[in-house]
Amino acid sequence: MSDTQSGPDPERAGERVEFAANGSTAGGYLAVPASGSGPGVLVLQEWWGLVPQLQGVCDRLAAEGHVALAPDLYHGEFAEHTEMDKAGELMTSLPPERAARDMSAAIDHLLAHEATNGEAVGVVGFCMGGMLTLLIAAQEGDRVACAAPYYGAPLGDGAPDWSGLTAVVEGHMAEHDDHFPTQAVLALGDDLRAMGRDVTFHVYDGTGHPFANEEDPFGTYDADAAALAWNRTLALLDAHL
Repeated sequence: MSDTQSGPDPERAGERVEFAANGSTAGGYLAVPASGSGPGVLVLQEWWGLVPQLQGVCDRLAAEGHVALAPDLYHGEFAEHTEMDKAGELMTSLPPERAARDMSAAIDHLLAHEATNGEAVGVVGFCMGGMLTLLIAAQEGDRVACAAPYYGAPLGDGAPDWSGLTAVVEGHMAEHDDHFPTQAVLALGDDLRAMGRDVTFHVYDGTGHPFANEEDPFGTYDADAAALAWNRTLALLDAHL
């Protein structure tokens, strides 16, 4: 399926937007707080794409006073929860250079937006977006003040050059995760702290991937763990933006 329309969504607090991206154009979903301004937060998708559930995350962040932008990394394509093969294909076929360009351009758009306060953003991402959260934080340096990856991290050959990572990182990982094995993520945390980075990975007992998605695509939604992770994320954003 695809969805490329822009403008207000009558069922959402935010709206579809387009922004310049290195000589091309990218799109996304932007939610602005009722106050009219606030610190910027980049929101990064699961492998499903820019689906209504992720737009809801932006709306929730806006309700907490943040200007939240989720770039549409699949450029209009998305998968339903019944289309896991398509979701996997969309994720594996996503050009890394284009994703990096779109995320960087989304930060440009956020920081230049009249509603955004401050000179750096926070990043919150889920699953594939959790991995991308750490990648973009390492790429963008001081433009990312804090990062909250959920059940996702760059492991093995996907690791970036960590020398650019200056953000405070507080991640939220499932205890049982075949996609991003917990022990490998914890080992990454050890490595990053050994490099002098400020990194904490919480592991939520008894949870599976993706425990914070209230649409429960894998039957692993855990309301208590999701609420605790969300409150920790809000505290991280409030402390560093």
